[in-house]
Amino acid sequence: MKSAIILDLDGVICDTAHFHFLAWHRLAAEYGYELTHADNEQLKGVSRADSLTFILGLANKTLSPEQFQEDLHRKNEWYLELVKDMGPLEVLPGVPSFFAEVAARKIPLALGSASKNANMVLTRVGLIHAFNAIVDASQVTHGKPHPETFLKAADLLGIAPEKCLVFEDSAAGVQAAIAGGMNAIGIGTPEDLPGAIVHLRNLGEFDFSKYPL
Repeated sequence: MKSAIILDLDGVICDTAHFHFLAWHRLAAEYGYELTHADNEQLKGVSRADSLTFILGLANKTLSPEQFQEDLHRKNEWYLELVKDMGPLEVLPGVPSFFAEVAARKIPLALGSASKNANMVLTRVGLIHAFNAIVDASQVTHGKPHPETFLKAADLLGIAPEKCLVFEDSAAGVQAAIAGGMNAIGIGTPEDLPGAIVHLRNLGEFDFSKYPL
């Protein structure tokens, strides 16, 4: 049976985590809370709504449902303003060679992202046409660590979950892959990403010869 690769976006293909941090930091400041980089690590791979809920808990603040949605919108507008000038040169190290190898081997490729801006970011960095399927937060009910994102991606590819290899830089993403019956490759350290079968610094370090893709 054919195998496939599913990639996360932020922290795997390009690093927009810093832009997310700046936008969340700005919003948290309105709540009287100084969001730290350590706090931001807990937001990696997490949906926008769950991220805001987490920050509100840190700030010990509650919002009406209407204000909650308004603040989600404002955060996203600030984020979009920050990433509007992204381009192909802003992909992470190792990404071009990895994508070239995937194309040469004709490996089915999907994106499984917690972002609702995945299509926009992929378009800006020039990689959107490399994917056979794209699943983002707008297409699922449950965000990571629930496996729905990756299971939907596998379904769109027509590949069994156990034949999918997921590349993730977040603990929530690794947990989601494992919950979906998939093997996870961690872009990061074993301490930060327990459960991944191997840990890399970037996509370029992946050895295709070791896996039956």
